[in-house]
Amino acid sequence: MDDYPRGSLDHNIPFLLTLGVSPPNSSSAHNPELSKTLQDQAIEVRSDLPTLDLPPAQALLHYIQERDASNLPCIAYEHQLRYWFRVKSAERSFLLPPRRARLPEGIEAPPGAVLHSPFSPLTPISPLYPDGLIDAQWILKHQELIPSVVLCFYNLVSDPTQSTLSDNQIKSDVNKLRNLIIQSGYKTRLAIVFLSDPVGDHTDYLQDRIEIIRRGCALDPKSVFLMPPNETHEDLARMAENMLITLYGASMEYYKELARHSRKKRGRGVAPPPTVPPTTGTSQTLSLAGWNVRYDFKSAILAEYRLEMENALRSYEQAYENLLSSELVELIPSWSPRWNEARLLADVIAIRSIRCLLWNAQNSAAVRRWQFHRERMADLVERLGRGTSNYGWEAWEARWAIVMANLMEKAGIPELDPAEMRLYLNPEKNIMGERLQPWEFLHHTGYWYRLASRHLYARRVRARAMPEDDRRPPGSSPASHIASRGFTYDTFMCPEPHEEFPLEHMTYQGVDHNGMIIDCLSRALHEFMQRDQARLAAELSLELARELGLRQEWAKIVELLRPIWQNMFFRKERWPALAEEVSWALRAAASKTGELGDVVTIDWELLDRATFVFRDEEGKAGQTTRAQLCLRSNAHAESAPIPFSRIEVRFNGSINTLVLKHQVEQDSKRQKHGNIVLCPVSLEDVTSSEKEPTTEDSTEDERGTELQGTTDLTLSPGQTLVFVLDIPLREQGEVTALSLIASLETESFDLHQSLKLRDMPNTTYIWYPTPSSRKRITRSVSPLSLRILPRPPKMEINGEIKEQYYTNEAITLDFDIYNAEDVEAPSKFDALLFCDEDEASLTAPAFTVEIVSGESKEESKRSSTSSSSGRESKVSSYLLGDIQPSGTATVRLQFPPIERPSRYELNLRVVYRLPTNPGTTIIQTAVYQLNVLNPFESNYELLPRVHPDQWPSFFDAEGIQPLSLPSQEDNDAVVSYKGLTQSWSLLTRYASFASEDLKVVDVDIKVLRQPSQKPNTPPPMTCLITRHGESLPEKGQLMEPHTIETTSFDIVAQKISLDDRGPAPLDLAMVIRWKRVSSSSETEEDDSEDTINTTTLPVPRFSLFGIEPRVLAHVNYLDTPDSHTPLILLRVIIENASNHFLTFGVSMDTSEEFAFSGPKLSAVSVLPVSRREVEYRILPTGLGPAAGGTEESRGEGIGESDKEKRGEKGYWIKPGLTVRDKYFQKVLRVIPASEGVKVDAKEGGFLVWVPTGDGAENDE
Repeated sequence: MDDYPRGSLDHNIPFLLTLGVSPPNSSSAHNPELSKTLQDQAIEVRSDLPTLDLPPAQALLHYIQERDASNLPCIAYEHQLRYWFRVKSAERSFLLPPRRARLPEGIEAPPGAVLHSPFSPLTPISPLYPDGLIDAQWILKHQELIPSVVLCFYNLVSDPTQSTLSDNQIKSDVNKLRNLIIQSGYKTRLAIVFLSDPVGDHTDYLQDRIEIIRRGCALDPKSVFLMPPNETHEDLARMAENMLITLYGASMEYYKELARHSRKKRGRGVAPPPTVPPTTGTSQTLSLAGWNVRYDFKSAILAEYRLEMENALRSYEQAYENLLSSELVELIPSWSPRWNEARLLADVIAIRSIRCLLWNAQNSAAVRRWQFHRERMADLVERLGRGTSNYGWEAWEARWAIVMANLMEKAGIPELDPAEMRLYLNPEKNIMGERLQPWEFLHHTGYWYRLASRHLYARRVRARAMPEDDRRPPGSSPASHIASRGFTYDTFMCPEPHEEFPLEHMTYQGVDHNGMIIDCLSRALHEFMQRDQARLAAELSLELARELGLRQEWAKIVELLRPIWQNMFFRKERWPALAEEVSWALRAAASKTGELGDVVTIDWELLDRATFVFRDEEGKAGQTTRAQLCLRSNAHAESAPIPFSRIEVRFNGSINTLVLKHQVEQDSKRQKHGNIVLCPVSLEDVTSSEKEPTTEDSTEDERGTELQGTTDLTLSPGQTLVFVLDIPLREQGEVTALSLIASLETESFDLHQSLKLRDMPNTTYIWYPTPSSRKRITRSVSPLSLRILPRPPKMEINGEIKEQYYTNEAITLDFDIYNAEDVEAPSKFDALLFCDEDEASLTAPAFTVEIVSGESKEESKRSSTSSSSGRESKVSSYLLGDIQPSGTATVRLQFPPIERPSRYELNLRVVYRLPTNPGTTIIQTAVYQLNVLNPFESNYELLPRVHPDQWPSFFDAEGIQPLSLPSQEDNDAVVSYKGLTQSWSLLTRYASFASEDLKVVDVDIKVLRQPSQKPNTPPPMTCLITRHGESLPEKGQLMEPHTIETTSFDIVAQKISLDDRGPAPLDLAMVIRWKRVSSSSETEEDDSEDTINTTTLPVPRFSLFGIEPRVLAHVNYLDTPDSHTPLILLRVIIENASNHFLTFGVSMDTSEEFAFSGPKLSAVSVLPVSRREVEYRILPTGLGPAAGGTEESRGEGIGESDKEKRGEKGYWIKPGLTVRDKYFQKVLRVIPASEGVKVDAKEGGFLVWVPTGDGAENDE
């Protein structure tokens, strides 16, 4: 910020001037700079009393000057200081600038003219006259010329004979000072501090004398202070502190009064007229918009004096917008000096605004304000100025970045202290929710110095790009060219083109661009290094070394680059170009300074290059792959050959360390063409006992098996040695060449260099088929890597797995392991069963593995059980023993019955090693799918039936005859059940979903225990289940795939107590016992040896009983000798299981289809817990559909399927029977309860089957 005018960017704090004590040094002395004109018009304020040299006075002055806040950081503290002063000292006099400036000689004031301040654009002697805005002189006036408080020191004489005279002299002097300050027109406050001789303690007497002096001088009591004698240092400091606090309040009042005066003048809304109207130049005075800018700027400065940064920021922003508005700056021509003054004022306002934001810890807002002014100025200069494509704009950009760094340094932000290791500050809370760009965070000062260096680079480039005609001095160029040059280059705060970059023959020097760049880079490097930003620090160090090289400061370059070269991460992070540049820069500097050790080390790194290349992308274990190790020398032709003693290449993976040893070959097989030499090298395995350690620090663990070869390792200057290597591959996996160690052993020194073999960017890998030809390797993977595939196994795994296996079936699988190798193979067997289903509850079952001898597969030698963990079950490393060539080992896997349908993947693996190549592991794998399905699927239908026994009487509970059914508990006790009894028919249809024929041995239904039933208690309901119809054949029933079989079961259920008549759940399961149909069982009659499997199918829960009344329809057929149709006996059973007396209305409608006998309309009363029966005899009137019947299916029921399956002929009739609850007037649904009755699904009601053929039979 030194480029800006003095005082324009200073942090303004109240000005305190001490008078009457000699200043201890010149830096604290008050020496204002006034021009000759102002000095002649200045007012001298002088005290006639001598200066004080008393020790208390010197101590007090020293204490006040130590509290000078001029150099404190410009940032708000958590605990604010109680006062801020800029302290200066004068002996007994000081000058005040004139309040009203006199007109210069030769200028007559017009009548009624008003004189103004010499710093105002209204005064002819001001440099701002007549249309200037404001400059740094006004700021300096209040900061250095006009104090807010003048503190005068006086001594009270303790001698009674001289005290009166001394007090009168003090009164006269103080009154004189007061009158001079009042005559000057300024509002400076006057304060007096009295010191007394250290003789005795006369405090009360002194107070009386001070009060007389104060009244005689008409001073404010708060402006008079007494420093009693014989006070300790602590008491003196306390009293001085209180005095400064009081003076600070008076100072604040002084600046508030100035601010009110400035706001008052702005509020007038008119531009004041000048003392003398301008008669030269444009004859234009400052506009009202310019005066508003001036008043706003003054208000902001005065707010800074009061430390009201929020008010100051608002005034600055208002002044900034008015300054750059279309009413002011855009009306100023760019060739006018007022244009640069406006730009300077805009910079000053922006800088002061940023400082206010930093004061209030608005860090991101300060960065945004910096960026906003940068963009605003670029737009203004591009539109109205000379553009941004010249050295002047780059100079401003660099200065603007340095200004930000200087503001941060002046602020002293503690969060960005290097000890905090923070690179930037987080945004303040009020903008934290916004989406900020990375450059809108407040970074440390190194970022800004680095940014300034970039613009300084650009400034130098643009300056050197100027043509020679523009760089000539004005006296040697035509006037027309000078005029055009004035509109080409922006010279705001920077030299003219001929001074920026003069011609070579000129005697004067131009701008030191190199020095400015070095200064910025050095400052930035210091900040980045303090925060351990190694990459940026290395980048800046390299740039700084280039600039120092232009100055030939070689020692600084060595000191700068040596640490970077020693720990250079450019090598590790694959930046060979940068690593080479650092090496060359350090070598050049080291050779100039005589650092020969550095020169040799760097030369060794720069001279040799090494690459390693695999020819193929992949290889197979047990075979060899070809690779090339290329060493290239970049040494001068005069250099001596380098005889390497040892070259070592290390890999990660299954390839052992490759070692080439130096040995001069007599009869070499080398091929040479030009400087390229192809060297075939034979490799052999060397164990730890056959080789010596690589270094002295090697241990036994580090001396494993390695690949060794011998060849001539002498590398001549400019030569390329290509070693052709056939590397044996042992195990599968990924292999990468990691590093190369080249060793050179001489009589005077030993040198070992380690190089990381990495896939560098822009690196070309070359393969040399012959010395005269080369081929570029381009593939997706790095040529340093090789994928080793498993050795092709000749061991075979053969086994037959069926397409489907079924639940509840034990599975046995046999696999033959056939050895097709030429030698015996010690083998191990692994088996992994993995569940492919996504359902989390499914797990892989445990299984057993056993090896079966070749002669008898039934004889088991040894077995192993798998370990199951969730979805996997496996057996690892099961020993198969030595399998002879062309021999077979049979492995049997036995799986327990699996209860749920699932899908598994069976992975089998045989791992073996051949005695001829024990280092290579060979693996043969096989994958099988194991599908376990349900062999059967079924559906069920529960149909009501009429139990033949009478219901128990509700009034004779003791006479209830129990069914005496056995209990379903695990004991022999017989439980007496005396509740209601119901009959049901369970119709089951089961289908075969197998892919082959199965033989069903038995089908049964079992009752499941209720989950809610308590242990050792009888169930609330008992059931007797019997098979309805014929049983299955003794040898079972053959079921083909996708066929359906039907069977039914009769269920008789009884409650344990008559009191329990509520609904009761019935849980059943269908049990199907079946077996596979083997090839032997199809031809032989006895297949009893086949394993019988049991499949249990769940049956949906049924609900029996209930207290709601129900109506059952049951039919019997009676033969009639004179008719082809039987007489139908229709029984209507009404059941009432409730405790209520119910009455039902039963009606039968007449029909043309039949004649009936029975009650056409009757009322049936049913007692609680009882049932009543109504009979109808029905005689059909027709012989089939032609007589009014219908054969089409009009409903659902058991009758249709049974009758039609038996081949009976007949048709359906629909009786018009209605049963209605008399109380609720609700029609009850008639439920079919026998064969020959079904529900009419289309029209409602029920249908009765009428047989017409010979197949009519009596059901009873």
